[in-house]
Amino acid sequence: MDFRFTEEQLMIQDVARRIAQEKIAPSAEHHDRTGEFPLENIRTLGENGLMGIEVPTEYGGAGMDPISYVLAMVEIAAADAAHSTIVSVNNSLFCNGILKFGTEEQKQLYVRAIAEGKEIGAFALTEPQSGSDATAMRCKAVKQDDGSFVVNGKKSWITSGPVAKYIVLFAMTDADKGARGITAFLIDTTRDGFGRGKTEPKLGIRASATCEIEFNDYVVKADEVLGQEGEGFKIAMSVLDAGRIGIASQAIGIARAAYEATLEYVKERKAFGQPIGAFQMTQAKIADMKCKLDASLLLTLRAAWQKGQFENGGARFSNEAAIAKLTASEAAMWITHQALQIHGGMGYSKEMPIERYFRDAKITEIYEGTSEIQRLVIARNETGLR
Repeated sequence: MDFRFTEEQLMIQDVARRIAQEKIAPSAEHHDRTGEFPLENIRTLGENGLMGIEVPTEYGGAGMDPISYVLAMVEIAAADAAHSTIVSVNNSLFCNGILKFGTEEQKQLYVRAIAEGKEIGAFALTEPQSGSDATAMRCKAVKQDDGSFVVNGKKSWITSGPVAKYIVLFAMTDADKGARGITAFLIDTTRDGFGRGKTEPKLGIRASATCEIEFNDYVVKADEVLGQEGEGFKIAMSVLDAGRIGIASQAIGIARAAYEATLEYVKERKAFGQPIGAFQMTQAKIADMKCKLDASLLLTLRAAWQKGQFENGGARFSNEAAIAKLTASEAAMWITHQALQIHGGMGYSKEMPIERYFRDAKITEIYEGTSEIQRLVIARNETGLR
């Protein structure tokens, strides 16, 4: 077992760290306060290969491995979680599914523009009445005689929905078949029949634009079906396995930022004549924060490594991804909570980024599968019981 990273992995980490520190961190407070989508920074990330880290170079990406993706995501999330959400959706949810299930023409048309940061992608699975129970979707696609589909319905909580050019959409094509009646489609949001709702006012990751989208007799051409008809649920679950590694990485970045800020604070802040870091209760919190942070990172790197093995014919990584996501997201929530507590009143103030880390951490326990869903996935994989 070799814990050293390769030169290529360290290189992409350095690129991500440089952009995160020079471009993203200085603007993070502004984007959080205003909710303004950070288009200029996203373009910079795309120009440096970070919007398509695992995308092969022939499709405009960096051609790197899953470990590289984790390292880059952590650096970006440590600067600002909202930016890392946009990066995660483009890399994990949008590009990953098309690379795995798409045709050569679909890869060239949809993946290249996203991987190069020229356009924004989105992933539309959730509906107002169906979140964790994805098979309860009501958005329908009716097949026509010429092989096209007419789509009607709504999707909610679509990350990057307000700005996305292309969307991977999941709609019911045969309700009688349940999960096997769901099909995936590639959507061009500039076409007739597509509409966007208001941008959601969120607790955290505020610069990551989220909205409801609606389809009114939107026509999907036959060559815009992703994979095969009825394969949509399988595609969605496969893509979410990869997405959970991205969210685990995001959680680690948020937690690391909170931890590092706390380390500095406990050395500088004095009470009763000494730094508060000298108090045993504070030291216990620091120790627990460090353990949770390291455990989360190692579990996430394991999941990323297993994903790489899977892509070369190895076993699925759904369990490893769920374990990483559950552990990292709950660690991020706990670590940011402790960081805020240690900072006291200053942690509660918007003059410091601690309260932003705390707000941003919460979403990692919710999207791409709640903590409760991760526990179900893990338990069912371990017991074999459904």
